[in-house]
Amino acid sequence: MDYHVDKLSEDSWRMFRIIGEFAIGFDAMRDLEQPAVTVFGSARTVVDHRWYIAAKAIGKALADAGLATVTGGGPGIMEAANRGAYEAGGISIGMNIELKHEQKPNVYQTKSLIFEHFFARKVMLVKYSSGFVVMPGGFGTMDELLECLTLIQTLKVHPFPIFLFDTKFWSPMVDWMRDTLVTEGMIAADDLKLFKLTDDVDEISRIVKQYHDPSQPDDFKHPAPTVTP
Repeated sequence: MDYHVDKLSEDSWRMFRIIGEFAIGFDAMRDLEQPAVTVFGSARTVVDHRWYIAAKAIGKALADAGLATVTGGGPGIMEAANRGAYEAGGISIGMNIELKHEQKPNVYQTKSLIFEHFFARKVMLVKYSSGFVVMPGGFGTMDELLECLTLIQTLKVHPFPIFLFDTKFWSPMVDWMRDTLVTEGMIAADDLKLFKLTDDVDEISRIVKQYHDPSQPDDFKHPAPTVTP
């Protein structure tokens, strides 16, 4: 068979698989009634690490506040957040990805979806969330954080609370953003207000609840993003 024709056929079937992933995801999430918060973080964090313990506490706090917890469904910080929500009797959703290494769905999920493509999974993580908690992590976590900030900055999604949890871990990156990106005109100074550094577990659920309750004073106001040319 001609290689070019075979490749086009393969791409066509891949397109249908991608559409199928979106359709399954939309159908599975359509009955989600409460606001959801997505927790990102490293799959490599061990059970006795302070970040695992903090992510578990965040999942519990979200459940106690009547919020659903969404993660990438894997081990480490994802498992911890799912576990905290699950053990507190809350909604615990895992958006799992098929990988040869690292990713194995954790057992603390009340709803579990499995994706082949990162971009389809990422759409689901953004579409159904009213807030993001970004715990310490590696390339995957950075990718998710920066894409979310870009979507808000460019007005592709309505601004929602984004928390960078663990001030000590994230401060060097934020300093670089301010001292280099802002100084060189790559982003606007107000873009640094699109996220909040925090070490307070309870602050996260409180602010997300306020975000959905206009009668409550909101101490986390998003400025109108400035689109950088």
